[in-house]
Formats: sequence, structure tokens, C-alpha cells
Amino acid sequence: MDTDAARSRLEVLLEDLDRSIAILRGESPERDNSAADAGAGLTAHDRVEAALESLERHRRGVLAALERIGAGTYGRCLGCGHPVPEGRLEARPDAARCIACQSKHDRRR
Repeated sequence: MDTDAARSRLEVLLEDLDRSIAILRGESPERDNSAADAGAGLTAHDRVEAALESLERHRRGVLAALERIGAGTYGRCLGCGHPVPEGRLEARPDAARCIACQSKHDRRR
């Protein structure tokens, strides 16, 4: 596990997420209170809010991965403590769990 390469990828990912969040916040459509546009405005606003929530959740995951690198625990599953497969970390450098533990975690949520 090359943590320097992982840190670099995570930092680039964090910059991309921050840029996307800033763009969405800057382009967040105002709610239109007119009766004719109420449905369309609400839908556009809700889409932006959902995208922001997803990006911010991903950003928190990236920050947590950077913290795990600093703590020396990056690449270890938070669920079982076993190594997270390299291929999973290649695909998702912010992955905190192995596939089995992530599946269990997702089912509990």
C-alpha cells in the first residue's frame, strides 16, 4: 500500500469535490414562489440540494481517509480490521471497509 500515492489521489479528489460544491452553491437556483413555477423551481432546488448532500458526504469520506493515512490505519477495514483489497482502494481511495463489511454497513443504514 503506497500511502503517498493514496494521499496524492485523495488530495486531488478533495480539490475536485470542493470545486464542484462551490459551483453548485454558486448556481443554486432560487425558489420561485409563483404558482406557475413552484413545481419546477422546487424540483431544480431539490436536485441541487441532493447533489450537494452527496458531494459533501463524499468529501467527509475523503477527509476521513486522509485522517486514516495520518493515523497509520489507511487500508485497514473499519469493520473487521483486515486489509481492504488494493483493487477496492484503487477504485475508491476513500474506502473505509472491505466489500463484505461495507455491505453489512449499508444494510444497517
